[in-house]
Amino acid sequence: MSRLGRVTDTGVGRVLRARVGGWLRMLRQDLWTLRVDPLPPSTWLRWLPHGVLCMAAFGITLGGTGDMNDNGHLAAGLALLIAVAQGGAVVLGLWRPVLAWWVALGAFLVGAVTLRGQLGFDLETYTWPWTAAGIIGLLLVLLLLALRVPTRAAIAALVVTALVTYVLDGLVRGVDYDATGTIAVSLSAVVVVLGTALRGRREARAQLVEQTTLTAEERTRRTLLEERSRIARELHDVVAHHMSVISIQAQVAPHLVENPPDELRENLAGIRQNALEALTELRRVLGVLRSEHPGPGEPFADAGDESTPHAPQPTLDRLDALVENTRAVGREVVTDITGERRPLPPGVELSAYRIVQEALSNALRHAPGARITVRLAYEPDGLEVEIVNGRPTGPPPPSTGAGHGLLGMRERVAMLGGTMTAHPWHWDGFKVTAFLPDTPPADTPGTHPPTAPRRRTS
Repeated sequence: MSRLGRVTDTGVGRVLRARVGGWLRMLRQDLWTLRVDPLPPSTWLRWLPHGVLCMAAFGITLGGTGDMNDNGHLAAGLALLIAVAQGGAVVLGLWRPVLAWWVALGAFLVGAVTLRGQLGFDLETYTWPWTAAGIIGLLLVLLLLALRVPTRAAIAALVVTALVTYVLDGLVRGVDYDATGTIAVSLSAVVVVLGTALRGRREARAQLVEQTTLTAEERTRRTLLEERSRIARELHDVVAHHMSVISIQAQVAPHLVENPPDELRENLAGIRQNALEALTELRRVLGVLRSEHPGPGEPFADAGDESTPHAPQPTLDRLDALVENTRAVGREVVTDITGERRPLPPGVELSAYRIVQEALSNALRHAPGARITVRLAYEPDGLEVEIVNGRPTGPPPPSTGAGHGLLGMRERVAMLGGTMTAHPWHWDGFKVTAFLPDTPPADTPGTHPPTAPRRRTS
């Protein structure tokens, strides 16, 4: 039984020693540090608290110097040095609150020991061990400390301050003095409690704002995923089925006719090839829609802007008409096409057209009177699209758009595995650059190369 008790005591003692050791290590990390922790500007008052604290530090320095020199009979140089440390601790507390507390405590010890030597030879009474200026400086430093360090560190600083005060006031003592230890510790406790409460309130508000933001983002993401899933189901159940049937019928049709002409075979082969290309593009779109992190934006944010719902999807062959429409409203548009122009996959042609279309629309809305330049560069591995508008000649009119234009561009570029940048340009202009590879990305879900060589049809 006694052996069991010894084992139990040893285990409990080990746990207690581990907890105490961990607590002491945390305190050492909290209080034995030189890390920078600047006081943030106030929400409503901005930098006014910083100015008030600097003025208070100046008053502590002047008042402390005169008090210790006149009433404490210290040498002017020594009194000024101690007062500068007390006032400087307040200013230092704006950036390094822990170090500022150590400076204030060190100035208190030096001042108390020095003044005690003077009090022993003087019959006049004097406030000791804390001077009036020292108490004010300590309270400000502890407030700055409690506002930015964990509660355990603020309490530990208060306990250390109380112990040092007790040792000087209760054990060393002085001669002919008015004791200020009790009032200094009491006010310090009030300030620490106040600072800790304000810090907790600020953290609670920050957590509430963060939680609200996360909730709104999660709701938006869930809505977007639900919409993507719905569109993906409709595309898969309707469009993909019909395209597969068209492909099979085009493949079987020549066998249903005896000695079919070559023109019929060629046309049916073209129909089947176009159906396969459409299925490939559809798989790519479905992979993006079903992905939880496909990139920002809405994939069909700019769909449905054709005059009729069954109109063919535009390609770069219609770029000139798009530019002419922009010029018709009185805007200067310059086009620059470099490289050997060649047919590109339908998805690349459509995305490039949509990017130019949206960029021109944004320039019309947000940069009235600005000159617009559209550049297309045919690279060996893809197409680079660049739209730049210069500085607007007047203020833009109020816009009622939802701001999804750039997001839609990024979604299209991400779907093709390309890259895109959009940022302000020289003198209040704006620049959009996108690179669209002419081959599908290998890691796009649901994307497979076509079974036959692609060919362009008008």
